[in-house]
Amino acid sequence: MDLLGSDTLPNSVSSLSQEVLIKKLLLSHDPDGRHLDSELLLCAVEDIMLCTTTSQVLDAIEKTHVCKMEFGSQEPLGQTFCKISHEILCKCCDEGSLHARTMLLFDLLGNYKWGAKVALVLTSFVASYGELRLLMQQYSSSPLAISVAMLKKLPADSSPLKPRFKALSLLVNAIVDVTKCIIKFEKLPLSHVELDDETKAVTKSQIYIAVYWIIRGILICSSQITDSTAMKSEQYSDSTIIASWELLSLVYQLRSIYSDLRQQVEVCHQQTETKLYQKLLDIFKETQVDNQELLRLLFALRDDLPLKDCSSQAKLGVSDLKNKAVILMISKPELLSIEESLFLVQQTHNHPHKKNAEDSYRIVWVPIPVSNQWTDAEETIFEYLSNSLPWFSIRQPWLLNSAVVKFIKEAWNYKNEPVMVVLDSQGTVTNSNAIDLLFIWGPKAYPFSASREEELWQEQNWTLQFMMDEIDLLLTKWVEEGRNICIYGSDSIDWIVEFTAKMEIIKSAGVQLEMVYVGKRNSSQQDMRNISATVSYKKLSSALPPMKTHFFWLRLESIRRSKLRLRKPANSTDNVLDEASALLDADDNDKNWAVIGRGSDSMMQDIVRLEGPDLMECLNKFPKWGENVGELGFLGALRHALEPSVLPEPCGHFDVTLPGKEQGEGGVVCGKCKHLMKKFVVYK
Repeated sequence: MDLLGSDTLPNSVSSLSQEVLIKKLLLSHDPDGRHLDSELLLCAVEDIMLCTTTSQVLDAIEKTHVCKMEFGSQEPLGQTFCKISHEILCKCCDEGSLHARTMLLFDLLGNYKWGAKVALVLTSFVASYGELRLLMQQYSSSPLAISVAMLKKLPADSSPLKPRFKALSLLVNAIVDVTKCIIKFEKLPLSHVELDDETKAVTKSQIYIAVYWIIRGILICSSQITDSTAMKSEQYSDSTIIASWELLSLVYQLRSIYSDLRQQVEVCHQQTETKLYQKLLDIFKETQVDNQELLRLLFALRDDLPLKDCSSQAKLGVSDLKNKAVILMISKPELLSIEESLFLVQQTHNHPHKKNAEDSYRIVWVPIPVSNQWTDAEETIFEYLSNSLPWFSIRQPWLLNSAVVKFIKEAWNYKNEPVMVVLDSQGTVTNSNAIDLLFIWGPKAYPFSASREEELWQEQNWTLQFMMDEIDLLLTKWVEEGRNICIYGSDSIDWIVEFTAKMEIIKSAGVQLEMVYVGKRNSSQQDMRNISATVSYKKLSSALPPMKTHFFWLRLESIRRSKLRLRKPANSTDNVLDEASALLDADDNDKNWAVIGRGSDSMMQDIVRLEGPDLMECLNKFPKWGENVGELGFLGALRHALEPSVLPEPCGHFDVTLPGKEQGEGGVVCGKCKHLMKKFVVYK
């Protein structure tokens, strides 16, 4: 295929077949791994061509100036631009030397990838062209521009050159489009997924030819610009028409190259996506020696340092996760609600048990946008949060391969609601969503597997200590000291005043009792703050701060979700689920409620829940049932008042209390007949 037609080519090139040309190009191609952000350079090129001056443009150009090669030669990028500009601008551009000069540029850029070669040559040319346009634009208003233009012998009137400039702009746009195609191909994860041989060979051949004609076209553009500035005004008309047609011919040919290359790169893209997705499915079914290969497939296809420590902003590789359990926190870029995010930080980073398993696992935040493309707002919120969280994060989540995102959504059932997928040190998925597990137990749940969740539930009873789980330090202290504690909730300040007054009567009778207000789950922030402030100001009782109130309710919700997910058969009972659900339902139905219990390791029978009218009715009868406090203890007397025994005498039921286990106030109350149990000591 003759790309431009033999009549437009010098003899030295037209006689060359594509195969010979490609061989010559490959002889000059020796990439050494140096890195260059070609896409950033293309952004600067487009900005210059659009003649924009927004802050976004200035930011892009500033970043371009500080861009450096990370591997190989440490030659500054500006020096590379100077060498290229010298080849482009400072040599005579006659037809006989055009091909030779094109090949000289290939020799100069032999250490770069194909996309970088084009980006560097194009940027060097456009920078010089931009200087020329800037002088012409300021010619009428800036004395400095006038002086410089006179020294360069630039024409005072540039209007006759507008057709040529327009054609040149179209050509640069075509070059940028082709270059983006080349870069898209180079970003494919070909080190992890093999393309079909024929597809790969055809695509690479098209890229080699495209790069050649782009660089050759840039040399032609440069020659025309040089000629136009040296021309006399009477020569403009005919020369501009000829030059414009020559540039438009190049535009047409590059558009044709772009059309073919875009289709071919899309075929490559589809192949790699399909094969990568299948490879992910397969690798997660296989037993691995460690987690490294699958983590590279997930996160390191385009970046050797895909992670960052949000606390220190240090760049990290997947090797930093070797031999550790990894919790993938998958969510939208805004993560969770403020309350959920802070609670998760408390349960993972600030939890008292954190040090027990601190070096054994890492949390990695993997943000996924709602749509297929990241918005500016999503990038902004991600940058803010990733600089604030105490975990690891994907450093540039917009670089995640679309096949990886598809795998996350389909294999791990991610539907824009946060999930925490747990991988053990070998990369095996041990829990498809551990978010409730962490909300409930924090680091105590290590290694966060589904089996560990079941094990924890088998050991767990419904106690005050479990209800509160160190959400508040003072309340935790009361629980550890084994005090009688009343936790209550309502959104009616009148009811709270009445309720606390009745509880004061009980306390005045000699009952040691601490009271804590925990608000209402669905109240507005302002209402919650107002009620808590009133409770504290009038000294009605203690009150959890608003944020800790959110933590309390979030934890109850997690308890219910976790229990429902692991629910026992329909005919079995689950007191933890029943009690958590009862509190959440009471809150949903706007019922006033209270839970009265005893701290430390008290058994479930030492917790009493009251709600609605029954609560006040029971408290009104305290003068009657309060007489039993001395014999049964406060909680025993309260329970006996609520559930009077049908047996006039003790039922004869026995319970075994192991050494070291504390008894409730006044002894142990039988769970069946509610009588105080007699104590016998057995010696072995």
